[in-house]
Amino acid sequence: MRDFGPYLGLPLWLWLFVLPTVTVILAGLFRQQAEPLLRPVWRLLDRVYLAGGMIAAVGMITILLLIVGQMIARWSSIAFPGSTAYAGYAMAATSFFALAYTLTRGGHIRVSVFLNMNRFTAFWLDAFAMLIGALTATFFARYAIKAIGFSVMLNDRTQGQDKVPEWLLAAVSMLGTWPWHWAEVWATRGTGWVFTPLWLPQLPMAVGTILLALCLWDHLSRLVVTGQTAIVSEAVE
Repeated sequence: MRDFGPYLGLPLWLWLFVLPTVTVILAGLFRQQAEPLLRPVWRLLDRVYLAGGMIAAVGMITILLLIVGQMIARWSSIAFPGSTAYAGYAMAATSFFALAYTLTRGGHIRVSVFLNMNRFTAFWLDAFAMLIGALTATFFARYAIKAIGFSVMLNDRTQGQDKVPEWLLAAVSMLGTWPWHWAEVWATRGTGWVFTPLWLPQLPMAVGTILLALCLWDHLSRLVVTGQTAIVSEAVE
């Protein structure tokens, strides 16, 4: 836990693992009081997961457009440098942004043979599995964010031929800085194209893992409060 330094006076592992677990336990113990408070939060989070799924759909369309662009470039004998890398970035963004939405729709593989034994066993096994999943996803989300920090610190760049405009880097960098630093962000950027910094394609991975961790904690709270899982597989006939 050396990498989990103190934040606001408490170790980061306490914020990420212990406090969410205690919060879920308290919500389960005081269901009647917790449910009216949590339902608006659940509705808001459902919209967030849907937005992630829509972004993933845009990523799939982007992959299609890149493939078509590669075909046209090949037929026209025109170079399309970095197209393979761009497609890989779009595929990574699609995969990670879709994780939370896919979970809410029952799209992930869930071994349910023991869940069909009886209602009591199903509840506790589902709660235990979801808790382990939430802890694991939170762990991965933490290190996905840390990977971005390392890439920024090392100024790590792509090894391929793909480049991005500097104005795009400035626009994305604004999301991680305070508004009073935005002028400085734009002042340090030029108007040309530079090799893609690795933190840019790593960003969707981090956001996607954060959404997945949040989704697992969210659905664990729904399970302990309502007594039944909110993850329902869509029937396919």
